[in-house]
Amino acid sequence: MPPAMVDKIIEVSGISKGSYGIILPMASIEPDTAIIDTKNDFIKQGCSNIYGLRYSKGQQVTQTFIDSIRNAALIYISGGDQSRFMDIIAGTPVQKTIHEAFENGSLICGTSAGAAVMSKKMITGNELKYPGDSSNFNSIETNNIEIIEGLGMLKTVIIDQHFIKRKRLNRLISVCLENPENMCVGIDESTAILVDRNKATVYGLRQVIVLHHSASATKIKNGLPGARNLRLDVCLPGESFQINN
Repeated sequence: MPPAMVDKIIEVSGISKGSYGIILPMASIEPDTAIIDTKNDFIKQGCSNIYGLRYSKGQQVTQTFIDSIRNAALIYISGGDQSRFMDIIAGTPVQKTIHEAFENGSLICGTSAGAAVMSKKMITGNELKYPGDSSNFNSIETNNIEIIEGLGMLKTVIIDQHFIKRKRLNRLISVCLENPENMCVGIDESTAILVDRNKATVYGLRQVIVLHHSASATKIKNGLPGARNLRLDVCLPGESFQINN
């Protein structure tokens, strides 16, 4: 994360004013490293009141554990594998408490997998038709992009990450064509969107791609989806766009 982005998280969450933040590292295969690296980003910006909170699948949680999440001004979800994160917390008091914290005004944020997991319809990163294919999304086809239920902070927005750097436009077009009721947002590296009600603002160093399909009908021919009048916006740092959430 660029230092200015960390500063913005500190500002919006208010953790520099007597509150605290927690890091949920469950997406990472090295959760301790994820905690240390994230804490260091904040310490470099003069903020040390952020703490790691690990949770394992099936773990019994205490009231103290739940209160630590509920009362945090900032809940930060680390990078890694968004499917791993959801496998661990889905249907647990942890998931419920994250939503309670959000409803009470906490800032919920994350990087990489921690961004993807914000969507209710979440891209896993797997291709169903070409499992194990290292070429990565070389086509636009139906029934290829695996989508499962995510954390659901964004109910009608599907997030993709590392977007321009990893050339993921084929993937997001496929998702957009198969999910016309959702806005699809591709966030590049060192970049973020800050969502406040129905407004999303771009922060960081690079662009955010926004795909809309609500006014179009998808046609399918031999497993290939097609549509007319898709809208693609390239949003620069500092620009905002409206979402329905």
